Amino acid sequence: MQCPSCQADNSARVRFCINCGTPLLRRCPQCGGENPPRARFCADCGTALVGLPPAPNPPPPVPLLDALHDHTIRSTPATIALRPAEAERRQLTVLFCDLADSTRLSRQLDPEDLREVIRAYQATFVEVIQRFAGYVAQYLGDGLLVYFC
Repeated sequence: MQCPSCQADNSARVRFCINCGTPLLRRCPQCGGENPPRARFCADCGTALVGLPPAPNPPPPVPLLDALHDHTIRSTPATIALRPAEAERRQLTVLFCDLADSTRLSRQLDPEDLREVIRAYQATFVEVIQRFAGYVAQYLGDGLLVYFC
């Protein structure tokens, strides 16, 4: 895929130009229309873009700790060559926890009071999870989905 900004040749799987960092769009094979990297169908003609390689996940944020130390930015997303991560098998523990009898409690308490109870419960739970190096993946009503790696 050729970059529209600097004309550099890029792999069809990249989302940003490896030379200048310009976002690259997916072209429709039917009408040539430009589409966002994650589009499954052409926005202009509706042709399925299934045959095109899928857009990769967004790159992780670039740490700028060096910039905090000496007030200069030594690297930017456009200048870093990201290497694909090697496959790695890991153990993952998933925990879902919710407030016991919350339905009964919701009938007894005023909605604002119930919200405060749930917030206090979640704050306490998050402290415990962080103590054991857990990560709260999602808040689901009165429940929490937690990952331990």
